[in-house]
Amino acid sequence: MEAEELDSCGTAALVTEPQFTQLFRKYLEAKGVLDSHFRVQKLPDGTMALPVLGQSLQEHHLQHLKESIPPGKTCALIWIQKLSEELASLVLGHGAAWSEELEKDLPDSWQRHGDLVLLSEDSFRATLWGEMGEELWETVAGAMGAKRLARRGRVQSDSFRSPAVTLLLGEDGWVEHVDNGIRYRFDVTRCMMSPGNITEKLRIASMRCAGEVVVDLYAGIGYFTLPYLVHAGAAFVHACEWNPHAVEALQQNLQLNGVQHRCRIHQGDNRKLELRNVANRVNLGLIPTSEEGWPVACRVLRKDVGGILHIHQNVESFPGKAPQPGQDLQLPASKRQEDKGVRRGKDTVSGAGRRAVCPAARMVWQKWAEDTGTQFRTLLQKLDGKPWQTNVLHIELVKSYAPHVHHIVLDLDCRPLS
Repeated sequence: MEAEELDSCGTAALVTEPQFTQLFRKYLEAKGVLDSHFRVQKLPDGTMALPVLGQSLQEHHLQHLKESIPPGKTCALIWIQKLSEELASLVLGHGAAWSEELEKDLPDSWQRHGDLVLLSEDSFRATLWGEMGEELWETVAGAMGAKRLARRGRVQSDSFRSPAVTLLLGEDGWVEHVDNGIRYRFDVTRCMMSPGNITEKLRIASMRCAGEVVVDLYAGIGYFTLPYLVHAGAAFVHACEWNPHAVEALQQNLQLNGVQHRCRIHQGDNRKLELRNVANRVNLGLIPTSEEGWPVACRVLRKDVGGILHIHQNVESFPGKAPQPGQDLQLPASKRQEDKGVRRGKDTVSGAGRRAVCPAARMVWQKWAEDTGTQFRTLLQKLDGKPWQTNVLHIELVKSYAPHVHHIVLDLDCRPLS
């Protein structure tokens, strides 16, 4: 059958600049989400639209493609005609007129979770939509190939950082994702799953943790706990989480992946954790900072041999604050003697989009890492009553969080000195 034009009936499409068309096409074909029934089409603004199977395209596919092109370039999921055409027909059937205002009120981005589509918070705000009731959401779901709909709002400022998500169509918000062979099940109205952390999950999965005991201080639904167990080969993981909805999902995910016998969930405030002296490795996966968990990490770390900490942090690197190339990044001379226990690895920074980050920003990250090493060394020495040494093994760039703010992970080696 000859491929059709995109605008003949409407379909989902990924939009990018012409120079990235082949890159996108190869990736989408490899993942089985390129829709061969339609042709790649050039849009009026010069960008290219690649047809995709909307029900198969997942958020981590989008994230991978975004990270494969330079910052500021286009990687957007759109619908060609079908949604607006069906909604225009619905509006006319209600005796109203279709307008440019209503067209602009349609979603320009969304997330797909299996048969559930999560709409952006800035869509369907016009008064007219509210008068249509469930018929509106049934029409939207049909046009987008979904059975359930939800709309996200801003993350709530509660202790759990709960998502403000409203279920518009369907009985519940439970969805399932498969990342790197690991099954994650969660309720989108109760818990979050950040696609931007996929590179860090893959990095953990590649680690060699055979025989190790890991403490995950901010386990959530198992974002990092599961890669440690399923792929990295950790002998046992202590997973700490205080959001009861996340704990419910974590329990299911451990069962789904057959690793429940190698994990213990500690529900509640991890600052009250009674574990001591057990961990070869501690994961501190909380942003913007995990600093409140640093004393806990020191308490659970093994005191006989030490171990490795993976410390997440959002680090600001505003141009005005960034140290200049060649500027001394060490602490003042009066403090250097006490900080000889902090070693700096060579060429420690890597990760997604490294080439696009200016050297000054990487210098800021290195300075933060060394200062953090000093703080952990001090905490460990006070706790243990003996000298410790910390070594900056690696700094991983996870993602850009905001202008001049990057989510990074510090791998810090902590060892007692004999």
